Amino acid sequence: MINSILLFAQSSDPGYVMQMTETTGSGEISFLTLFLKGGYILFPIALLSFVSVYLIIKKYLDIRRSLGIDPGYVAHFNELLKKGDLKAASVHLDQDHSSYANIFRRVIGKIGKSTEEIESTIETASNIEIARVSKHLGYLGLIAGIAPMLGFIGTISGIIKIFYNISLTDNISIGIISGGLYEKMISSGSGLVVGIIAFTGYHMLNMRIDRFISQVEEEAFEFLNIVSR
Repeated sequence: MINSILLFAQSSDPGYVMQMTETTGSGEISFLTLFLKGGYILFPIALLSFVSVYLIIKKYLDIRRSLGIDPGYVAHFNELLKKGDLKAASVHLDQDHSSYANIFRRVIGKIGKSTEEIESTIETASNIEIARVSKHLGYLGLIAGIAPMLGFIGTISGIIKIFYNISLTDNISIGIISGGLYEKMISSGSGLVVGIIAFTGYHMLNMRIDRFISQVEEEAFEFLNIVSR
């Protein structure tokens, strides 16, 4: 069986022969050896995994820093508005650099205008902040779709090589088929794992953004109630 596997590896990709012989006596294979057996398609998949992890961590920190709303901070701001002290309210907003402060910093200058104009300003300012925080987040959604497809491409190309070598050698032994097939399935599994990571990160971060939008809508409603008095 070992001879059959080595024969297939030599006929399909000579670079794998040395990797085939690096198995231990118990049949265990190192992670690096297993990775290399997946073929060259694993290198872009690995790159996508690093990009996914980097984006998830970076955007999580950005969203946590920008979209966090401190109830005490908001309550103090509303209290200043109720007192009619717009100057102190503006200074209070200037002391913070969160998205909430950025939105209402643009809105506070519209006090005295019509309700429709204030609502339009809140909506526009919110969209600006969401676009700023969501920048590059779409790449996670792109990776979630690309990584599994790359894995399937690696598997399909491997299967094509298997049957091509069978047609040349006229050898249809289980050793050749299973030995080549499990290697090529590594690319599919890797692509799926990376895709799941990117997919999960993308939707979890978007859920956090949606929660911020709901909070802003609540605070905007309270703001309008205060300024309309």
